[in-house]
Amino acid sequence: MNKKYKKLGFSILLDVIGFFTMTPLDFVWAPISGYLMTKMYKGKKGKIAGIISFLEEIIPFADVIPTFTIMWLYTYVFSKDSS
Repeated sequence: MNKKYKKLGFSILLDVIGFFTMTPLDFVWAPISGYLMTKMYKGKKGKIAGIISFLEEIIPFADVIPTFTIMWLYTYVFSKDSS
């Protein structure tokens, strides 16, 4: 399986985990989510996505946004420099 599709599968898994975390677990998951995002996607885009992921997880009821999958789509489908 291609590396980018493994990353897609992992992104979906992380979004599912984020969806099912509820307050107060969000206070634990939010920094982990932000950290993982910065490790999965390098550079400035990864740092920005990490902040967005953290905020999405820490804000009540925003857990339904699939941040990791959206970042994967941005990176591999919509970005000019996708590989």
